[in-house]
This record gives sequence, structure tokens and C-alpha cells, in this order.
Amino acid sequence: MACPFLKVLLVGVSFLGCLYPLVDFSFSGETREQKPNFVIILADDMGWGDLGANWAETKDTANLDKMAAEGMRFVDFHAAASTCSPSRAALLTGRLGLRNGVPHNFAATSVGGLPLNETTLAEVLQRAGYVTGLIGKWHLGHHGSYHPNFRGFDYYFGIPYSHDMGCTDTPGYNHPPCPACPRGGRPSRNPEKDCHSDVALPLYENLSIVEQPVNLSGLAQKYAEKATQFIQRASASGRPFLLYVGLAHMHVPLSRTLLSAEPGGRRPYSAALREMDSLVGQIKDKVDLTAKNNTFLWFTGDNGPWAQKCELAGSMGPFTGSWQTRQGGSPAKQTTWEGGHRVPALAYWPGRVPVNVTSTALLRPGVQAHAPQPTLQQPWPFSLPVFRSHRPLPRCNVRASRKQPPFRPRHPSKRPSATDTCPEIQASPPQPCSSPHPPRDCPVPTRRFCWQFLGQKHRYARFL
Repeated sequence: MACPFLKVLLVGVSFLGCLYPLVDFSFSGETREQKPNFVIILADDMGWGDLGANWAETKDTANLDKMAAEGMRFVDFHAAASTCSPSRAALLTGRLGLRNGVPHNFAATSVGGLPLNETTLAEVLQRAGYVTGLIGKWHLGHHGSYHPNFRGFDYYFGIPYSHDMGCTDTPGYNHPPCPACPRGGRPSRNPEKDCHSDVALPLYENLSIVEQPVNLSGLAQKYAEKATQFIQRASASGRPFLLYVGLAHMHVPLSRTLLSAEPGGRRPYSAALREMDSLVGQIKDKVDLTAKNNTFLWFTGDNGPWAQKCELAGSMGPFTGSWQTRQGGSPAKQTTWEGGHRVPALAYWPGRVPVNVTSTALLRPGVQAHAPQPTLQQPWPFSLPVFRSHRPLPRCNVRASRKQPPFRPRHPSKRPSATDTCPEIQASPPQPCSSPHPPRDCPVPTRRFCWQFLGQKHRYARFL
């Protein structure tokens, strides 16, 4: 019964752009009746070139490189969006932002979230008897019914949005630097435009706030401890489990307590990258110890690096967008250039996923067509959401205003013709970095609404 459950996960990761060919989905008689466990680790703002297996200049990802050697590495893997919330919504629903109603990021002040009529991967597996847990960043709504505990997760421990959306007593490296939380209820002096000093960053365990403001210097270790505890308890219960880990790395602010022996302007980022690699290594070691032969482990990123953070941003490897950068723009996060959505991706499952295999293929949406299909003897043990399309998006009108209603698929006879043109928005002028590190130009995203994807121009209306 293990094969059908892979379909659910693949529906989600397909809209992050992964191709999952060459995987051996055959099962022996000993494991045929077992439901596989799923561990999904999602890095934040990690560049394609931040993985040493992808880019030889990176030397800080020993555990991830080992995982690549023991599993499968995808070098042409693309996230579903180049910003946080849309990418995460697509991962959990298997549907792009224009379908699932999340085309933009949610803020700390947002009262909504992932539409309640959308079904998450956690909800599907929960109904099938899985223990489900979320450790880390959620960023799909945190009020009322949008909270993770009401979206299919039995256990939640983490920050409800990006950790730069609130103040802390130990602010990390950021550009521009942000002050600590104000004392005695007094407003912060001269707060930066992009700094949030009105709300202290909360850390949730299920529905309760257990720490506020969060101590960022110890957050990674807390995530590692909670993730390994969840795996241990779920394995001891005898039930299959889904663990979704939304890392804070490599999003700014980066912890100031991490020091590196390496000289150079990228020292804080390299130290944070090594901390993230260690965290992933701890989770993988726990999986190997408790349920190695029956756990599918997937690692990837939500979008490319945040180039506007200069030396505190990751590497896009060779996908630097020379034409775009010459125009004063950025080819990274918040854009539909390749560096904005092409991210590292690794699959690991001993005995099921081929060892030390590199795939250059790109999966189109609709990967479920290639997944194992049910038979009369083994029907699906769960029901997928009805009236939800997971097919490639049709050509649709570009929406360039927040005031326009959410996207609804048109009747086939009313779709725009293939000869329609796709408008563009001119790039913003470059802005210099004002940082104590060696100065260089901070690229500014160019808002382009055309993305060449498998020979079809799918229009993405993004509201930044």
C-alpha cells in the first residue's frame, strides 16, 4: 500500500517543479503493507549554488552533499513561485498560486491565509491514518482556522511567518540592520523602513506562544530537537508519519552567534549555511536510525536567494542573469528569472531512490500521471480533493492590481488566444548597498509577468 501514498507527495512537489523519474517504486513482500513515512525539509531563500554538490565553490554543505551521494539530485528543479507564501501553498496543495488563491506573501498583520476550501497534503495523509507534524516556518496564515493545527498538522512548533517580520532581543545580521525590540513599551528610535519593531517575534507550540520574542541564536537547535523527538515518537507509535520542516535558514536575519574561521565578506552567510547543513544532518541521522528503509526524505528550497541582501544572500551558481543585471535588476528572489525559482533538490530513500544519480530533467505539472496507479486489488486508501485541477495552467489575463478578484479558471471557449501578448514592467533603477561590508550594487527585482515554461508562457501576476 506504500505506492499510492507517493502520489500525494508528488502532486505537491510537482508544482515546485521536480521531476521524479528513475525511482524504483517496487516493493518487497515484507514492506508491501507498510505505509511509507515522509519527511519534507524546505530551506528558505537558499540559492542553487549554495549546495556544494551543485556548485564546487560551496564548501559548507557536507551533510547535504552526502545525502546527494546516497540519493538523487535534481539540478533542474524549480519552485512554484519566487516568494515564500505562494511556493509553500503550492507545495502543500499541489496547485499553483493562481489556482489555490495565494499569489502573494502574507504579512504578520494578515488576518487571512491559505483559503479554507483548499486541501493540504497533511489533511489527506491525516485522514489516511498518518501522524502529521510541522516544525518551523508556516507563513500561510496564523489566525483562527488558518493555523497549522487546523490545516492537517497534529503538532506544530515554529514561527508563523518569516523571522524578519518581528523584533527580537538578539537581532541578527540583516541589510539594513534592524534594532532590538524596544524596552518598556517605548517605540524604537529611527526604525528602518524594512524593520518590524511593533510586534515581538512569537514562537508557537501548537496553539500556545511559548517564547516571545524568539531567541534566534538557539532556534536552529530547538528545531532539530523537536524534529528528532517527533520522528522518535511517531516511529514508536507504530503509525506512519509526515514531518514537514520549514527552516528559517537561509532567510535574514542570520544569527550573530555563529562565527566562521573563514575570512571574507561572506563569513556570516557561510556560518549560517553550515548550521543549516548540521540541522539537516541531525534529522537525516534520526531517520536512518529509526525508519531508514521506510522513509522518503525530500530536501529543497522555497525560492532563490534574496539578492537585495547583498553579502547576506546566497549563490545562484551560474544562473546570474547577466542580461538582467546589466539593466540594473535582479535575477533572483521576487523575479521569474531562473535564479528566482531554480533551487536545490534532493531525494533520499535507501532501497527505493537510486544512489548517486543526477537528474537533469524537468517535470511538468501533472506528475501524478506518471505515479503508480491504483488497481482493483489495491484502490486508493484515501480520497483526493474533488473539483481541484492539477493540470498545467491555461493562458490567462495578467492581473496587475490588488483590487481585482481571485483567479478563476475560464471556460475553455473563453480562454485568451495563443496570439495574445504578455506585458512587462520596466526594471527599477539600481540601489547601492549601505553596509559595512565591501560595497556593491544591490540588484532590484524587475517585475516581469512572462515565464517561459515548457514551451508555454504562463502568466504570473505577483503582488510585491
